[in-house]
Amino acid sequence: MSNDVTMPADAKQTSLLDSMSHAWRALRHRNFQLFFLGQSISLIGTWMTRLATSWLVYRLTHSALLLGIVSFASQILAFVFAPFAGVWVERLNRRKLLVWTQAAGAVQSLALAVLTLAHLINLWEIIALAAFQGFINAFDMPGRQSLLVQMVENRNDLSNAIAINSSMANGARLIGPAVAGLVIAAAGEGWCFLIDGVSYFAVIASLLMMRIKPADLRRHATSMLNELREGWEYVRTFTPIRTVFVLFALISLMGYSWSVLLPLFAGQVLHGGPHTLGWLSAASGIGALASAISLALRKSVAGLTRMVQVSCATLGTGLILFGLSHAVWLSFVLMIFVGFGMIQCASVSNTIIQSVVTEGMRARVMSYYTMSFFGAASFRSLFAGALAHRIGAPYTVMVTGAFCLIGCLWFTLDLPKLNALIHPIYQRMGLLPTAGVSSSLP
Repeated sequence: MSNDVTMPADAKQTSLLDSMSHAWRALRHRNFQLFFLGQSISLIGTWMTRLATSWLVYRLTHSALLLGIVSFASQILAFVFAPFAGVWVERLNRRKLLVWTQAAGAVQSLALAVLTLAHLINLWEIIALAAFQGFINAFDMPGRQSLLVQMVENRNDLSNAIAINSSMANGARLIGPAVAGLVIAAAGEGWCFLIDGVSYFAVIASLLMMRIKPADLRRHATSMLNELREGWEYVRTFTPIRTVFVLFALISLMGYSWSVLLPLFAGQVLHGGPHTLGWLSAASGIGALASAISLALRKSVAGLTRMVQVSCATLGTGLILFGLSHAVWLSFVLMIFVGFGMIQCASVSNTIIQSVVTEGMRARVMSYYTMSFFGAASFRSLFAGALAHRIGAPYTVMVTGAFCLIGCLWFTLDLPKLNALIHPIYQRMGLLPTAGVSSSLP
């Protein structure tokens, strides 16, 4: 009798351990382990700099419009150069490229630190250094995304690597802003920039320690413009990627605008300071981290398109309610849902694209992914700053939340056709748990 009672408990414990082990399976690969360790340290510094830059601009100007302009400057060059970067990434050693982009990022952050700590910083220098970081990101993001395939030799582990990468980024998103709020309150923004500059050396060291089999570099006689056109035609005509791109661009344009305006919510709506800004950012990080962990626990790509639908609805609803809130505790809770919906949509979109894209087009497609994110980000910064200047930050995030819900409705109507196209691709690549899975699974 006792065996009959204990066996189910043992089985459940074994199942739980298997699930947890499965959630971190991409870390079996040495190169990805190194990347995880180095990038985890560097990203904490990156999030400290993002928050410190926003607060520095707000402290110097108290202007929603200028917050938007600085954010625009940090993203417009990534938008302009990303397609060209995608072609170059396919022709270059991706690990060496990332070493150079990370080194350039360190120089940018250390320059911010020196100018701020010396009390010489002004708005134009912030804009110029933000633009320089955007130029770096144009090459860094497609290079990093396409290098994941070389870090994780088993393609079945790729979706898990993307989920862990998202967990890593959002763990940093949780820690970095909270630490930055305390550092700014105690010592000023310059120390955040200095910590970020030093943190880049961790990811540079991890890249140099990797042992990656060199990929076949492209030596095609075709011009860069021809390859750009090939990449664009692939994105434009391949319906699964095109549909995900359109929704992702809309969410990037509307659903991320709250991040530009968060200093206004902290200072004017909730009557707080840098610590309030840090905790609101950390709250969105909690939701983002929960999203990333939920994706890491998944055992296959089945059902991801449904998660896009859910995440868009969560984000849109959360933003509308956040715009209505005037209580710190309620805003904190709503930021958790906003962070979850935002990162769930971005991570799932990334996973779907990386799962269905043809290998020869990967870097170019990911460069257009970068372009769609930063292009939308560039214009959302100006849009959000200008609209908040006219109607206020709360009404602005409510408007953007409504657009997210409209995008969710459009995607829902298109979902049956999208699933019918994606399902055969997943089957052909062996990414589904069984061959007889229904077409509703994607």
